[in-house]
Amino acid sequence: MEHKVGHRKLQRTTSHRLAMLRNMVTSLIEHERIVTTVPKAKEARKMAEKVITLGKKGGVHNIRLAQRYVTDRALLTKLFGELKDRYAKRSGGYTRLMRGGFRRGDAADIAILELVDRPEAVPAPEAAAKPETK
Repeated sequence: MEHKVGHRKLQRTTSHRLAMLRNMVTSLIEHERIVTTVPKAKEARKMAEKVITLGKKGGVHNIRLAQRYVTDRALLTKLFGELKDRYAKRSGGYTRLMRGGFRRGDAADIAILELVDRPEAVPAPEAAAKPETK
């Protein structure tokens, strides 16, 4: 039985694992979508949910707590501004994990971790502006 097993070690040292997960959470907040392996995505999801909850609460103390996970100050303003407003009425479940098949090199199970309710990508303006000529 595996009682009270808190997290996956991901075959890394503690400092390497925490740095990797912090970078993944920072990238998730920046791009709102990342592609990684399933175990890494599940661990990063836990951390991202906590950080977004801190962003929703606001306040100086929560900003300092979020700085432990988000390494870019510009992304902290996004977290405590845009994402706070986006998830104001949502009581959890800010991320979505979708399976994406297998990686070609080592057949690792791939997952797409993304923020829910994210705005869809708009087409490039030059592609939409060009009329077709015959």
